[in-house]
Amino acid sequence: MRNPLVSIIIPTYNRPHLLPRAVKSALEQTVEDFEVVVVDDASPQPVSLPEHPRLRILRQVVNQGGAAARNAGIKAARGQWITFVDDDDEMLPHLVAVSLAAVEKTDLPKPVGVLSGIEVVNADGRVTDTRLPPTLAKGKHFCLEPIAPGQSFFTKQTLVVEREVLLGLGGFDESFSSRVHTELFLRLNQVCSLLGVPVVTYRLFSHSSPRVSRNPSLRQKNFNTLIHKHESLFKAHPKMFAHFVYEHARKSYETGQTAAAVSHILWAMRIHPRYTLARVTQQFRK
Repeated sequence: MRNPLVSIIIPTYNRPHLLPRAVKSALEQTVEDFEVVVVDDASPQPVSLPEHPRLRILRQVVNQGGAAARNAGIKAARGQWITFVDDDDEMLPHLVAVSLAAVEKTDLPKPVGVLSGIEVVNADGRVTDTRLPPTLAKGKHFCLEPIAPGQSFFTKQTLVVEREVLLGLGGFDESFSSRVHTELFLRLNQVCSLLGVPVVTYRLFSHSSPRVSRNPSLRQKNFNTLIHKHESLFKAHPKMFAHFVYEHARKSYETGQTAAAVSHILWAMRIHPRYTLARVTQQFRK
């Protein structure tokens, strides 16, 4: 059988109530030539889904986390192009079509990955935020470059990129349990242009189910590991480095990690005093 053009990978763990929506959205893509690969990261109850000619289910023997599940999906994929959808989100039917059409028209240095827009949807079904991605040529540093107002780095879930590019990078770093996308993109953008398309193609749902990103100790551990691994890149962008640390401090405070918030505010002050003071003053006035 001829290999499909696109592989849509869905890593999942113990979310039988959410997964069918993600799978349904992947199977409803408007392009013809694609497959859907669900990677069950050793859920207590193995994933069970209706059979579909485009759908494959891979089951991990041992739970290894989201990065390892994504890597397993990349290795098993048959498509030239790879994209992902989280098991608690959904992709809109035109995500793949819009992305591949954009690649055809761009003159950015190759290889080129594509990002598109995200809607954040709350528990009531209301859109609370819309995020549109920037465009950054190969050799830039995603998350650390200045971008235009109205653009957002928090669109990484929409990535469509060639499988060989991800394999060449070694895939996701499996030592991370969170910040896995941020870490990947810091490596990816150095060898791959990222084309931002101002079209919403993905819905990110807010919910109360467990998330690794909500674990306080893991959040701090992964943040510090990320900075340590890419320290030279962060130091080369002091203002954005301070912004990155400040935003982590703000989120830490919101989740009740007051000591961590204070220490990271002080860290941001040491990196870029003027920027950090301006942000703190602005927040205080609010």
